[in-house]
Amino acid sequence: MVPRLTTALTGPLLDLERRFLDAETSIEHWLRGWWQEHTPPFYASVDLRNAGFKVAPVDTNLFPGGFNNLNPDFDSLCVQAAMVAIEKICPEAKNLLLVPESHTRNQYYLMNLARLASILRHTGLNVRIGSLLADVTVPTTIDLADGQSLVLEPLRRLGATGSRLGLDGFDPCAILLNNDLSAGVPEVLRGLDEQYVIPPLHAGWHVRRKSGHFAAYQDVAVAFAQHLDFDPWLINPEFGVCGAVDFHERAGEECLAAQVDAVLQRIRAKYSEYGIDSQPFVIVKADAGTYGMGVMTVRDASEVRGLSRRQRNKMAVGKEGLSFTEMMIQEGVPTCETVADGTAEPVIYMIDRYVVGGFYRVNSQRRVDENLNAPGMRFEPLAFESCCTLPNCCLGPDAPPNRFYAYGVIARLALIAAALELEAGEQAAP
Repeated sequence: MVPRLTTALTGPLLDLERRFLDAETSIEHWLRGWWQEHTPPFYASVDLRNAGFKVAPVDTNLFPGGFNNLNPDFDSLCVQAAMVAIEKICPEAKNLLLVPESHTRNQYYLMNLARLASILRHTGLNVRIGSLLADVTVPTTIDLADGQSLVLEPLRRLGATGSRLGLDGFDPCAILLNNDLSAGVPEVLRGLDEQYVIPPLHAGWHVRRKSGHFAAYQDVAVAFAQHLDFDPWLINPEFGVCGAVDFHERAGEECLAAQVDAVLQRIRAKYSEYGIDSQPFVIVKADAGTYGMGVMTVRDASEVRGLSRRQRNKMAVGKEGLSFTEMMIQEGVPTCETVADGTAEPVIYMIDRYVVGGFYRVNSQRRVDENLNAPGMRFEPLAFESCCTLPNCCLGPDAPPNRFYAYGVIARLALIAAALELEAGEQAAP
């Protein structure tokens, strides 16, 4: 069953979705052409927003942490896609080391680890979990709320030169990071010349920037829109960047205000063009980082001048106490979707180049123009009754499998952008 979904059923977006359905063969051929030239990330998740008049990605995560929220009926899709991904990287792989986040023992995150490890084991891999936590000095069993358990083990450098990473009695071919490296690369992960580290270290937030991703996405969106002959704005959020902000010292306020005003002006022009009678807004957020920290909704440039102490403290510090000094100003895409009593947005999960499922992030405490990745959010793991890649052209564009196909297309465009982003990062890496 699909939870009750409320969405706009009229307007430009339905026309766009119908175009996607009519051009399915052409779209899949076009996407396949990109993957002949570029290597997709091992896995990724994409947060989407459907405004009724446009649908666009608002965030792309290269270290997805919500596999426990996927429909278990789609595990076979996950396993098949993971097999493809592993065979590309290390065809002879037998052992795989999974390295999780070190800042949390949140039960939901740990259930994500257990689900991810289970998927990978079904591909024929021996999977063990190596922890960066200083207090994990021996294999430690953790019981999970869903009745499962997992074992965290201390990481070890292996070999005569210490150039490999593993566990006691376990020497893996590949290391899969489920840690976004916000605080930088731990010493134990450096200098691993003989093993595959996936995603690569330069995919971490110590290097990666959201603005870099959306610059790459803009190029992909323009190319895709040219292929199907439509306005790329319908799938592409406007954005700007301010790279020298110190909220505590009130430095960079004018830069923020100028960027907010510039992005709002571009949105107003598009709203006027499409006859959209709504007040535009932007989301000011940290250019690096996750967990919905350092995020605020802004409707006028004056709102980022003279922030209160509470607002400045909220915007200044993120995960693991890291300070934010680079901010992205992104077009706010209001969501017209609700599940039960909450404002909702779809999250699409991919392994290699394949859509393997998704869910709705739901937050009954947040408005349609606010960040939903915040206290009060929940997930609807059964949101998709069929995967996002099998549309039914006999049904209308608002039918669930067809709406979800459009979501899968947009998510895969973001995946291409991530591939381009990683290629550029590899060239820039020392």
